[in-house]
Amino acid sequence: MASQDWFDKDFYSTLGVSKDVSEADLKKTYRKLARQYHPDSNPGDAAAEARFKEISEAYAVLSDAEQRKEYDQIRAMGSGARFTAGGQGAGGFEDVFGGMFGGGAGGGGGRTSYSYQQGAGYDDLLGGLFGGRGGFGTSTGGYRGYGGPQRGRDVTARTTIDFVTAVKGDTIKLQTSEGKPITVKIPAGVSDGQKIKLRGKGEPSPDGGEPGDIVLTVAVRKHPVFERDGLNLRVTVPVTFVEATLGATIEVPTLGGAPVKLKVAPGTPSGRVLRVKGRGVETSKGKGDLLAVVQVAVPSHLTPAAREALEAFREAEPNENPREDLLAKARE
Repeated sequence: MASQDWFDKDFYSTLGVSKDVSEADLKKTYRKLARQYHPDSNPGDAAAEARFKEISEAYAVLSDAEQRKEYDQIRAMGSGARFTAGGQGAGGFEDVFGGMFGGGAGGGGGRTSYSYQQGAGYDDLLGGLFGGRGGFGTSTGGYRGYGGPQRGRDVTARTTIDFVTAVKGDTIKLQTSEGKPITVKIPAGVSDGQKIKLRGKGEPSPDGGEPGDIVLTVAVRKHPVFERDGLNLRVTVPVTFVEATLGATIEVPTLGGAPVKLKVAPGTPSGRVLRVKGRGVETSKGKGDLLAVVQVAVPSHLTPAAREALEAFREAEPNENPREDLLAKARE
């Protein structure tokens, strides 16, 4: 920002606040005005865009404690004086600042002279007055001529989505803390705890630059049947003792689709994994499978006839101890 602006512009009036406004109230007022006059809310309205720039310019100075102090000092010293080349009828540069360097404030004492190289502005001349900087502001504000406008701050947020949305992907609607609705595209295969960046949805720039982003952390609700295993989906499928022993064809559920039929080979033990190709999570990185984990279901109630048949089976089955290898390895 040119130093002349700090004399000409009343940033407090621009924002409609008092000179002793607190940081919290200043921020609250700025956000309200920024939403009201933001170009996105007033497309094609040149007056609203100009007002938005004035608001952002004022907030950029007053929200920085050091800049605000310098601004208040300059406004107090200048009392409305302007930087001029001197001459009759107008207070010049020397009139305002002469006393600071031992010079007169007009006619009483000797006048202080100042020299600068061609192309240097008043900000360069006065840089040494306030901490040695080349201007009144920090080095990031676009209105102060250093490095372009400031980027708005990023905002962090969290949301919880259901399991199917995480696997299949979907477009959902959320609401910001200010009540503004935003549309979020959830990519297929997003995992629990993953972060999604919503570009340009964060806080607006204080001086007309690009807005910040929203960094959205996604939590995924558990599914009563399926769970993620990388790109694979895992499901536990109960089978009866007879199905596991003699073999069978069973139905296995899929996520969001019709069940598929799988063959259980005779003598299948608990824990064996049956694979269904291509029925897992599909993303740009690939497509997973559906993993059906067999679990032999033991009946809790037997009819007398079933118990008699099972006891007959026990008498007829080979006399083998399935734990023999386990016990032998434990003794090694």
